[in-house]
Amino acid sequence: MKKLLNIFVVSFALVFSSNLFANKIGVIYDSGGKFDKSFNELAFKTAERVKNELGWDMVEFEASNNTQIEQGMRKVADRGATLIVAMGFAQADAVAAVAPDYPDINFVAVDVCWVDDPAGNIYQACYLEHEGSFLVGVIAAMASKTGTIGFVGGMDIPLIRKFQGGYEQGAQYVNPNITVLANMTGTTPEAWNNPTKGAELTKAQIDGGADVVYQAAGGTGIGVLQAAADADIMGIGVDTNQNWMHPGNMLTSMLKRLDLTIFEQAEKTAAGTFESSGKFLSLGLAEGMVGYATADGMVTDEMVAAAEAAAAGIVDGSIIVADWSQE
Repeated sequence: MKKLLNIFVVSFALVFSSNLFANKIGVIYDSGGKFDKSFNELAFKTAERVKNELGWDMVEFEASNNTQIEQGMRKVADRGATLIVAMGFAQADAVAAVAPDYPDINFVAVDVCWVDDPAGNIYQACYLEHEGSFLVGVIAAMASKTGTIGFVGGMDIPLIRKFQGGYEQGAQYVNPNITVLANMTGTTPEAWNNPTKGAELTKAQIDGGADVVYQAAGGTGIGVLQAAADADIMGIGVDTNQNWMHPGNMLTSMLKRLDLTIFEQAEKTAAGTFESSGKFLSLGLAEGMVGYATADGMVTDEMVAAAEAAAAGIVDGSIIVADWSQE
């Protein structure tokens, strides 16, 4: 009996020890909310993949406002996170404050490229959204029958102007006379989570003749795509493949492969090969980190050929896509 008890105690200790020292991914979600069907939800699904495929644990924090981010990030760190994913530019100050205090924890800062990294534990990942948006602009212009297309952004910030600028340039590359109607939802973080306002802006663009509308608006984009489907025009999703949301009315989605970034850095953390990215890391077409979705969409072979030709031109430098966030 004593021998069996000892075996049980040792087994329990091993299980407890393995859980205590297991790798753990922490995710700090951006203002749009965990289940925005876009930016944040892609991070959540990637963290789930890290759990399932790499055997990690997971801890999450969703702030009700940006003032809670640093405190939440510290709580996630104190709960044993091995890798913390900070979602969005609004978390830059929190990452800058927290990361040096936890030099043994690795950080992936999505859409952050300017933070000093004295501890060497931050992978700052920014994307060339204007390159991917150029491609969906090419596709939108080819699909439009009215010669008018739309864009609905979330918060009016330089990052979202990158999406808008690439889209407009891609459309004009195909049709120099095309009309692009563009609106931003607001100037505060609430702009990411207002699907009613997104739908209203989309309806106004449809009334103006738009028959394709591209959204880059987080949770607000749910209303954009719903309004497009209700009016039986084409919508374009963002960040992840949103074509499944409204089959028959989704033209394509612009892909921003933060999922690949997060999973890769989790693998490197587990292998002990994680490295700080330094500042100004830009991930675009050449790195395979932006693109467009065809699955469940309405992209024709002709559109694919045009988009691939444009992508090749962007990569080799024969097509220059202006970054509107710098203007």
